[in-house]
Amino acid sequence: MNPLQSDSLPPSYFDKLYSEDPDPWKFETREYETNKYAATIAALPKKRYRSAFEIGGSIGVLTQKLQECCDSLLSVDVSKLAQNRAKERCHHLSNVKFQIMRVPEQYPDEMFDLTLVSEVGYYWSWEDLKKSQQRILEHLEPGGHLLLVHWILYARDYPLSGDEVHNSFFELAPNKLRHLKGQREEEYRLDLFERV
Repeated sequence: MNPLQSDSLPPSYFDKLYSEDPDPWKFETREYETNKYAATIAALPKKRYRSAFEIGGSIGVLTQKLQECCDSLLSVDVSKLAQNRAKERCHHLSNVKFQIMRVPEQYPDEMFDLTLVSEVGYYWSWEDLKKSQQRILEHLEPGGHLLLVHWILYARDYPLSGDEVHNSFFELAPNKLRHLKGQREEEYRLDLFERV
């Protein structure tokens, strides 16, 4: 945990980044992102999900790939600038819905059989991470999948590290989540859980 950063990063942090660069993390062009997205999709144990929830969809590069295995996909983000780009990218996809939403303060009412938390958990404070876990569990169907994917190297601005985020979900096993798969690469970590 970053001792200098006890609050979740606010929407203004992301709007500033996106106003300076429409693709600040190079989701569209970096080989790291391309390889990580391929691993993310490959990690999903089912070929088709009824209702998926993507927390922190950003400019929609992964959203576009993820929707191919979803009857319905809700992608949320805190930044309107990012989400406008995602809407442009996915405008032709009728199974994708977008919403500006700040988890855990806000959360959809519906139930999901897949929730994806990719490169977003370390923006939360410890308290918000714990609240987010509760909301995710409340809205994940029994047998539904939770997929976590996070950068694991040091990032000065982030309240938490990728490892802290993933390790905290292991505290919910085996009573609430069952760990199905783990993959650790040089720069990122992937963990797949199933709701008990």
